Amino acid sequence: MGMIQAPNQTPADRLDQMVRQYEKDLLRVCCIYLRDRTAAEDVVQETFLKAFRNLDSFRGESSEKTWLMRIAINCCRDYRRSAWYRYIDNRVSIDQLPTLSASPPSDEHIALTMAIMKLKPKYLEVVLLYFYEGCTIKEIAGMLNLTEAAVSTRIGKAKRKLRDELEGGEDDEK
Repeated sequence: MGMIQAPNQTPADRLDQMVRQYEKDLLRVCCIYLRDRTAAEDVVQETFLKAFRNLDSFRGESSEKTWLMRIAINCCRDYRRSAWYRYIDNRVSIDQLPTLSASPPSDEHIALTMAIMKLKPKYLEVVLLYFYEGCTIKEIAGMLNLTEAAVSTRIGKAKRKLRDELEGGEDDEK
């Protein structure tokens, strides 16, 4: 099943439409994942470049957003593995994160976002995709090459870790 495309729509037009539709979502996820807005912008750009190069191979087995999120998560993973990542200051302030609303975030929202940013990558990924992007467990499993049970387990563990962090408790599980 190929990508549904409007008649006479060029790949560049399709990419432009995807950028307008998904750029903020991808930037928010990458920014929290990498803790660096500049790096997140680079990764989002790389995501769209990879998507453009592979538009003809998109089979439509998932939504475009799911496909782009998978590319973005993989690009974030690659970036975090790089030697460069270990030598930069990767702390992002809450005001550098892209927002969906015009109102300033509440103190609770800031605390939650900061706690999420402290999670290990395997928990961070599922939290971002499930709670921030509204992906289903099945979609997340496909994106991350995990079983649905593994995704559910990670979501549960992430929730416990966040609860412990926000309530000031100690997390004894590594």
